[in-house]
Amino acid sequence: MEISAQSVARGSDIKYRLLLEISQQISRTIDLQEVLNHLLQSLRSVVDYDAAGIFVLNRNVPFGPGAGTNMIAGMATVGFAHIAEGNDPMLRSGKGIVGHVIRTGEAVIAVDVSRDPRYIEGRAETRSEIAVPIISNAEVIGALNLESDRLDTFSARDAELLEAFAVAAAISIEKSVLHRQVIEKHRIEQQLKLAHEVQASLLPAGAPVVAGYDIAGFNLPAWDIGGDYFDYFPLPDGRLGLVIADVSGKGVAAALLMATFRAALRSEVRKDRPIPDVIEDVHGMLVESMDTSRFVTAVYGILDPRLGTFTYVNCGHNPPMLLRARGDRELLPTGRAALGMFGSEPAATCTVHLGASDTLLLYTDGVVELTDASQAEFGEARLGRVLSDSAARPAREIIGALLEATRAYAGREHYDDDFTLVVVKREPMS
Repeated sequence: MEISAQSVARGSDIKYRLLLEISQQISRTIDLQEVLNHLLQSLRSVVDYDAAGIFVLNRNVPFGPGAGTNMIAGMATVGFAHIAEGNDPMLRSGKGIVGHVIRTGEAVIAVDVSRDPRYIEGRAETRSEIAVPIISNAEVIGALNLESDRLDTFSARDAELLEAFAVAAAISIEKSVLHRQVIEKHRIEQQLKLAHEVQASLLPAGAPVVAGYDIAGFNLPAWDIGGDYFDYFPLPDGRLGLVIADVSGKGVAAALLMATFRAALRSEVRKDRPIPDVIEDVHGMLVESMDTSRFVTAVYGILDPRLGTFTYVNCGHNPPMLLRARGDRELLPTGRAALGMFGSEPAATCTVHLGASDTLLLYTDGVVELTDASQAEFGEARLGRVLSDSAARPAREIIGALLEATRAYAGREHYDDDFTLVVVKREPMS
């Protein structure tokens, strides 16, 4: 009994000193590879081995065969020849004793690896092996593996020591992974901030000055960057090109497609060609440059202040709303299908006359498809009522009224979709 007690005491002392040493060491670094290497070096003072490895599970993919990426995201090894990460069956698909331990969360002691059906050869000299899971928050996040050139090298007591070591390993690994996630999150946030600034610079810096008209636009992406777009294009003879557009999807992919659409449209508009020709050339470019799952809805038109007309093509977009001075509202019809879709019909223009105090509203689907707590949409009817109620106000204040009304309806500040408006108001006759 005395020998057993001394053995237990020595084991407890080793655990304590080991955990103290590891905690001191890992407090000095948050680099995952450095942490793993140090853990293996510390391990040799507790259990002798000829080869060892710490393997950290890739938690971005399901563990098991058939996955498209390695099951092991990080590792440190001692005593192994070079491991070909792309071909190794353990790293790739979680086979072998290490894979079994990660799958089951159970420790394994193989006294003779040649008789263990779970074993996959990592080195020709190995005769026995021990592996224990590394567990954090009741979840297996990796495995610690030791191999020996002698048969029946490892005991149950070695497994207990390794399990205590695995606790320290879990703490250090999670600390390193957390730090890496924080760094990556910061990097992504910086990139999104830059992308947001770049995208904001693609939108008009201010409203155009057109005699007899009050014009304002507004864009609020649901994410840091979005797929909505509006713009103004000065044209000869005092005319003004106007566009509002919505790219399918959200986020970075939508923003990139929006930038492509903007560049193509601006290039064609500069040529001062007829509206249908501009639209068809932009459509052709989009068909050639993007896959069939992507498309752009848009309204592009030309305001002629001298004639008081707005001539436009609606490419699968929400119909613009025209509020007459006498209070009547009408939705302007669609002219063709969305841009970038195969088999679309040629563009056909429509022309409307803007009389004194008439107001034209262009908007994206994020305005009318906004929902309240019961998932009921804001809709065109409510949009029309807010437009009518605020029609006597300047264009910029009409946008403010629409923002206030939609936020009150949704009961929140954040929108689930990009939110874009353009208001063109013809001033009263003096």
